[in-house]
Amino acid sequence: MLELAVLGFLYDSPLHGYELRKRITPLTGHVRPVAESTLYPAIKRLEKAGLLARTTQPGSVAAPRHVLSLTEEGRQELRRRLAEPVQRDITDENRWFTVLAFLRHLEDAPAQAAVLRRRLAFLEEPASFFYDGDRPLGAEELDDPFRRGVLIVARATSRAELSWLRETIASLGG
Repeated sequence: MLELAVLGFLYDSPLHGYELRKRITPLTGHVRPVAESTLYPAIKRLEKAGLLARTTQPGSVAAPRHVLSLTEEGRQELRRRLAEPVQRDITDENRWFTVLAFLRHLEDAPAQAAVLRRRLAFLEEPASFFYDGDRPLGAEELDDPFRRGVLIVARATSRAELSWLRETIASLGG
């Protein structure tokens, strides 16, 4: 997810590490904060793989700044990862939001629709956070008001996303 976010934001424009971290943090949220100890090794891996390039620019006040930009290989890799997201990128909400944030860079509408259809199929599967044996429980079956709240909020969120997915897939011609 972190590498996808790095590639996605650098696809938009060259950035230095601090700017990149500031943009990634709101996307990943408080659940998965981005520490320098994880961001900079990811940048180094992407740079070593030839997916991004580093140039040095004079700093406005202090030391020179290292500006990162995508190579053509990096642009192709982002589009590949968007066209073929791993299953966790479809099923995990934070990872999904990262894919969705950059899906516009996959300029082929049928390919975009194919990714959205995978998410739609996942959301249409019966599921719950709570089970009676193998049977998923609905909110109306729970006496615990807090667990019921989890299911009510999740149901409302899923309905909104399902509606948006169906509408967007149709608009893409899929």
